[in-house]
This record gives sequence, structure tokens and C-alpha cells, in this order.
Amino acid sequence: MFDSLSDRLTGALKDLRGKGRLSDADIDRTCREIRLALLEADVSLPVVRAFIARIKERAKGAEVSAALNPAQTVVKIVNEELIGILGGETRRVRFAKNPPTVIMLAGLQGAGKTTLAGKLGKWLKQQGHTPLLVACDLQRPGAVSQLQIVGERAGVQVFAPHPGTSVGGEGTLGVTSGDPVSVARAGVEEAKNKHYDVVVIDTAGRLGIDAELMKQASDIRDATAPDEVLFVVDAMIGQDAVTTAEAFADGVGFTGVVLTKLDGDARGGAALSVREVTGQPIMFASSGEKLEDFDVFHPDRMASRILGMGDVLSLIEQAEQHWDAQQAEAAAAKITQGDLTLEDFLDQMLMIRKMGPIGNILGMLPGAGQMKDVLSQVDDKQLDRVQAIIRGMTPAERENPKIINASRRLRIANGSGVTVSEVNQLVDRFFEARKMMAQMSGRMGMGGMNRKSNRKGKKGKKGKGRGPTPPKVRGGFPAMPGGMPAGFPDLSDMPAGLDQLPPGLEGIDVSQFQQPKKKK
Repeated sequence: MFDSLSDRLTGALKDLRGKGRLSDADIDRTCREIRLALLEADVSLPVVRAFIARIKERAKGAEVSAALNPAQTVVKIVNEELIGILGGETRRVRFAKNPPTVIMLAGLQGAGKTTLAGKLGKWLKQQGHTPLLVACDLQRPGAVSQLQIVGERAGVQVFAPHPGTSVGGEGTLGVTSGDPVSVARAGVEEAKNKHYDVVVIDTAGRLGIDAELMKQASDIRDATAPDEVLFVVDAMIGQDAVTTAEAFADGVGFTGVVLTKLDGDARGGAALSVREVTGQPIMFASSGEKLEDFDVFHPDRMASRILGMGDVLSLIEQAEQHWDAQQAEAAAAKITQGDLTLEDFLDQMLMIRKMGPIGNILGMLPGAGQMKDVLSQVDDKQLDRVQAIIRGMTPAERENPKIINASRRLRIANGSGVTVSEVNQLVDRFFEARKMMAQMSGRMGMGGMNRKSNRKGKKGKKGKGRGPTPPKVRGGFPAMPGGMPAGFPDLSDMPAGLDQLPPGLEGIDVSQFQQPKKKK
């Protein structure tokens, strides 16, 4: 969502780099570019004016003039002010001292409240809580059924005593037909009786702001006394998000904001405007349809991503959630020893897949904004093909791919639905990667090249004119003086004797491998 804004801001700040001294004209020109970038991203005009004024005040002060690197100092100022607009620091959920904690969701219809209730419930469950989802949207047809389906997928219990207006009639537990206030009150009592420590109330929305919507939301708030009222806003609706947020702040009041549909192609100005206009922090962000596409909103990390500096902390957190520590340590030990197999490679690949799309993972790395064209071409289906190829091999072939002959490669390709060339490429790239990993870990990937070789040669028979026989290859060759030349191939399968070198090694001095002649 922030791609366009990120490109414009990084472009505006890029011109400052390399300058040892910044004039007022340089700062004014940069601020003008930043202003245009924010306005094009649909950020509210009052927010843009206040943001630019603060940057100018700080950039033209002693903070920059006395800095050893003024350009980097201006980037630091922009980053800090961007963090301030987004909320300053991460805001956590305030849990009640006496459970259950009541969290009420409010917002317009279509903002994604029902799906968000399931995502929030799953997140709370992962944090060690026992949440209960309460279906209070009795107006939209199918809303109650949708919440039940989402809750089942998330593994969270749903309290739905009334089927909603699509069916009508009397609900269970004496709930009056079409009365969401009664459902909300009964849901809190259900949580107390069955010892749920968090209640998430899904309320109805409207296509627009009206008195009936505000009255219903305020009645539910008064009946349940929620600890948190989260305003759910679609990040793709632009400036209207600010107007809607102001109306809900005046009519109902909320303690936090949740941004949904951050994976869309909108310009993202709502995220930069809502917090500044309402004064309430952004607490959560939803970036997709899956239940896993949900996380706590970190202003500093989002600002870093907008400025093209990556989000390494979020990447580390995702890795900690999906990677098995013992399995990762075992793989690291094998990499150090140069013993990595295709089975290990498959396990590592499957753990990476659990973290989400590869493009999103790479997008969290610093400088990823400069590789957007490359990231857009990343195809996760390629990993599926690699997985199919490896699973088509026998355990022995995964352990030692060198034993895979031509006929087996053809059968593996046919069985996994790929071409023989793809099988060959996978095997070749695996050997290259294993060799490179071994070299990076401080040893050559040629199987014991640094071992001491047997220097005792055998005398040749008289009359045959043979010189001393070179040592046989048992786990590798003796070390060359000055190290091996770059690009030297794997010689582990080389036959004994160096009378004929394989193709590509014609330029190497064979005498370096031969034994010195014995002195008479």
C-alpha cells in the first residue's frame, strides 16, 4: 500500500545524500517534495502542513547545522516525525484487572469487522488467552454464520444466540429478535459463567454514518462497559476514513484504531491521517484475507518500511514463530560441516513457506524498495515445484544426489510434473550452494582438502621410464601452495593419477600435485 509514498519519500531524501553542507534552499526543496508525496498519498492537508512545519523547524536549526553528516540527520528527523504521526510507540491492549476483558469492534459496513474478530480471537489465543466471540451483527444477512465459520477456523468459541435478521424469530436464551444489545449483554454473562477471559463483540455497520448506527453502538457500549473500543477502518477509502473516524469519535468514542486491507493498492494516506486527527493510536493492522495476516501495529517499524529501511524486527519475530529452534541448530551444524542434504534443504524451505509469501519476506529487508521489479517476479509456485522434485527422490538420493543417473532424473521429472532440465538445475544449484556455505563457514567444500597426504611414493619398475606415482585421492587432494584457484571444480570423483586433467584444468601446473623426487 505504501509503495508509491515510499518511492516518493526515498527519492526526495536521496538528493540530500553526498552533500557535506545543506543550505536553506536544499531543505526547502526537500520539504516541497515530501509535501507533494504526502498529498499524493491522500494524507489530510492539516496533517501535511503540521508535519512539514515540524521538519522545517528542526532541519533549519542547530541539530542539522552542527551535525557531521547533515543529510543523514535530515533523514533521521523525517523518520522520527513519521513515527510521531503514526503514534510514537506501540500501543498494547489494556486488559481488565477482573476478567473478562471486553473488546468492542465498531466501524462502517465492509470495513472487515467480522473477519477481524476471528483474526483478533486467534491472536489472543496465541497470547495465552481464552477469547469468546459474540455475534451482535444481527442486521447484515449471513453475518452471524460468517462469524461462526471464521471462529471455527480460528479455533475460538462463538456466542451466537440469535441467527440474525436473515432468519428472524426468537433466539435462544431469551434474546429478543433483532436486539444486539441483549446479545452483547448475554455474551458478557456467558464469558463470566464459563471463565472466558476476553470477549470480542462484533457489531453491525452501515454504508454511511447515521443516527441509528451511532445509537446502537453507544447502547452496546453502555450495556457492556468495554475496556477497549476499536474503530475498524478500511485503509483504502482515503480521505473519507478521516471523516468517518471523527464521527465515531464524537458519537461513540474509541480507544484505538485497526487498519484493514493494507495489502491493497490504495495510497495509504488514511493510516497517516487517522491517528493525527483523532489522537487515538493505531493498535493493529490487517494485511490480507488469511487469519495469519494480522499483527500489532508498530509505528517505528512502519516508518522504517515507508522510508525504504526495511523491517528486520518483524522478520525476526516471524522467524521465531515459525522456525523450529532445534531443527535450525541441527541444520546450521550440517552447514558448518558441509554435510547439508536435500532433505535438510526441503525442511528449511518448508519453514520459510510458513512465514508467508517470499516476496513479502524479502520486502522486509533493508533496500528492498530498490528491487521492487525483482520482488514482483518472485513466484511461490517455484518452491512447490522444488518440493515436488525432492519428494520424488528416494531417501538415498536425497542424502547423496550424485547417485541420481539420467534414467532416474527422467523418472523424477515425470513423477513431479517438471522437465528434466529443472531436475538438473536443482541438483546443480544444490551442490553450488552447499559448496558456498562450506566456504563461508571457514572450510573448503571439497571433503578434506586440508588433510595431510601421504608423501611416500612408490618406485617405478626399471626400464619402464615411469616417474614417482602421485598419491591416490582418498577424501581429497593435498593443499596447494597459496590456496586453490577461484572456480576450482569438485575433484572428489577424480581418479588416481594426474596424467590427464579433466576439461577446464589445462592451465594448472600439474607439478604442484606431484611428489618431489627423492634425493640420491
